Amino acid sequence: MREVQLLILGAGWTSTFLIPLLVSRKISFAATTTTGHNVAGHETLSFRFDPTASDQSAFSTLLNARNVLITFPLKGAGQSKLLVDSYNQYHPKLRHKAHFIQLGSTGIFQIPEQSLWVTRNSAYSKTNDRAIAEDELRSLGGCVLNLAGLWGGERKPEKWVSRVAKTKEDVKNKTSLHMVHGMDVARGVIAVSEAWGRDEEGCKGERWMLTDGFVYDWWALFAGWASVEKAAETDKVTKSEGENTGGIDVVPSEQSQWVYELLQEHNVKALPRSYEALGRCYDSQDFWQRFEITPLKARI
Repeated sequence: MREVQLLILGAGWTSTFLIPLLVSRKISFAATTTTGHNVAGHETLSFRFDPTASDQSAFSTLLNARNVLITFPLKGAGQSKLLVDSYNQYHPKLRHKAHFIQLGSTGIFQIPEQSLWVTRNSAYSKTNDRAIAEDELRSLGGCVLNLAGLWGGERKPEKWVSRVAKTKEDVKNKTSLHMVHGMDVARGVIAVSEAWGRDEEGCKGERWMLTDGFVYDWWALFAGWASVEKAAETDKVTKSEGENTGGIDVVPSEQSQWVYELLQEHNVKALPRSYEALGRCYDSQDFWQRFEITPLKARI
């Protein structure tokens, strides 16, 4: 059985950025989906990890890989060990022991009384199901990449406004936001797998945080996107009537108007607000410095 550099378990949204980059860099890979459908123009293997099944022989259909990327969440105790043990059981003839990389979320750091500046070494929820599984994987020598909010392609943050802030109170309670583009996640995964190839112990048991290096203020974003949704609605109407006003005389969004009311009410002089007002700020410099790359798609 041939060996690839990277096996992607669960080729979803992230893989629409990762697969083209692997192809352009001529890095061998294989990917799985539950149905075996094409992703980014490439075939995938049909595979589904069922942690409740007594028979894990589905792992025998997977290719040998130097690095195994787990994109779907593993939860609670036992699932990470089962996945690692099952893969190793059905791939005993690997030239090198496989490295396991889990994609996680920075949400595990959202705990009461968290420090202002949060790093990969900060306190996190030890009772969170995903954190429990991640810690188990790390204890087995795996590596975890905790990702901030994902954007890119069809994921456009400005489209989230009406969903995340339906009322003025919602806007008032919005503080910091942290993001990372799918392309930079892809670049990060490749950087980790390549670094691990150079240094067998370098990534073992590590947890890394990935953001684009910005701390966004939701109020500033609401204000900056004042015309986005209203303009889109206007364009739909005028285009259907055979005319496009180009967004002229568009009324600012409710969220934007609420922001300016709140600025007066809370005596905030300008946007963005201070880091102290935002309350929780992620510092992901460790990752970019360790792997000697910088974000390509910083700033939403």
